[in-house]
Amino acid sequence: MAARWWRRALRGLCGAALFLSQLSVLSGRVGSLVTTKLSQPQSTLAKSLTSTSTNAPYFKAVESTEIPPYLTNCPSNGLCSRLPPDCMTCNTNYSCVYGKTATFDCKVKPHVHCVDENNQEQENFTINMTCQFCWQLATSDYVCTNSTNCMTVSCPRQRYNATCTVRDHIHCLGNRVFPKMLYCNWTGGYKWSTALALSITLGGFGADRFYLGQWREGLGKLFSFGGLGIWTLIDVLLIGVGYVGPADGSLYI
Repeated sequence: MAARWWRRALRGLCGAALFLSQLSVLSGRVGSLVTTKLSQPQSTLAKSLTSTSTNAPYFKAVESTEIPPYLTNCPSNGLCSRLPPDCMTCNTNYSCVYGKTATFDCKVKPHVHCVDENNQEQENFTINMTCQFCWQLATSDYVCTNSTNCMTVSCPRQRYNATCTVRDHIHCLGNRVFPKMLYCNWTGGYKWSTALALSITLGGFGADRFYLGQWREGLGKLFSFGGLGIWTLIDVLLIGVGYVGPADGSLYI
């Protein structure tokens, strides 16, 4: 009986060992399959990234060939001291006296070529100019925008905001473009002599008022026969002294 029991126990141990061995082999196969499937997309992704980076186009940096806008106003190989202000950069002379001529150290801007009195090319030079700001220049040294929306014939005289720019050959301190309040001063092409002649000859029919663009007054003079002559005489005096002007508010020529 004891021998049979030992035989059965030995057979059970062998069966358990066989089962465990088969189970270990099966788990190893499943793990290898999972590892292979997981590693395959990664390798494919790596190949795709490698091929993409390898076949990526190469862009070469393009060198800038743009010409600075100020070069169009800078004469080549001219005297440095006669270059326009836009072609140079000058240091401010803080010791200059207002209204007096002072010396300023200047340097040409990039791509600008100029020479001295001996025809030698140079970059650093000096210029002489009056010590004053650009907005303090004479009216003949700058050009301002004109307004056609203000009345030139009014009391008091109207002003408008103008933007002024210094002429190219003028040197000054500060901004070369500045705002300024100016009196309305523009003309629509009406002649004072023509208006006065019409007022004297055909003023009774309102010709002078029609010429100046004042249609209502012209019709009033026409149908009242110049206000029986009184309105005609008054208009001759008003146009003669310049009190009555064009309807658009401009000045006579």
